[in-house]
Amino acid sequence: MKLEIEQSDLLKIIIKQVDNLFCVDDEEKKTISVVLNEVLKRCEYCFSFSVNKYYRKDGDVYFNPFHSGQYSIFLYFLSNSIYKRFEHSGTLSSRIYYLNKCLNGLDLFYEVDMPQVFMLDHPVGSVLGRAQYGEFFSFSQNCTVGNNKGIYPVIGKNVGMLSGSKILGKCEIGDNVIVAANTYIKDQSVPPYSLVFGSSPNLVIKEHSRK
Repeated sequence: MKLEIEQSDLLKIIIKQVDNLFCVDDEEKKTISVVLNEVLKRCEYCFSFSVNKYYRKDGDVYFNPFHSGQYSIFLYFLSNSIYKRFEHSGTLSSRIYYLNKCLNGLDLFYEVDMPQVFMLDHPVGSVLGRAQYGEFFSFSQNCTVGNNKGIYPVIGKNVGMLSGSKILGKCEIGDNVIVAANTYIKDQSVPPYSLVFGSSPNLVIKEHSRK
């Protein structure tokens, strides 16, 4: 994967950003350094499926930490990798998660189990809770995935949430579903290959192409 800057400079930026806002000690700096290669590999695999022109350069997968969308995904992978490998108390992971909220306006907690490949476009104001997400999930600005009475959605593969859409509670969203802008789904299921819009309990569901 091509990097816009040297990996050593990327490490310096991350540490400085976290340290300026929340402080990090030497052991935590070492932890960030240890997981960085793993995180970049997760980014490379994720980005390799993107059709967004900004995710490739001269035909190669490309990571630019000054592209806020790419950096949003990177910071999630960083906080999640640290949580899984080193720190189930979540202290350093919490600060990196918080950094993502501060810089990018994205609320994506490090314990949320995102798929290996997910996409986002202008994710400002989006909140993604502890749902089950299928591969190739995508979302835009002001999207919400959350619980109702402690029950979270199950979302299939290749589901796209357009701006302002919400999926809450006991929902089973089938594969290849498009959730239209400003749609509100609560405690309802949506079959595969559907375009859904409106608000629960009065959703409008239409079949879309299987190509």
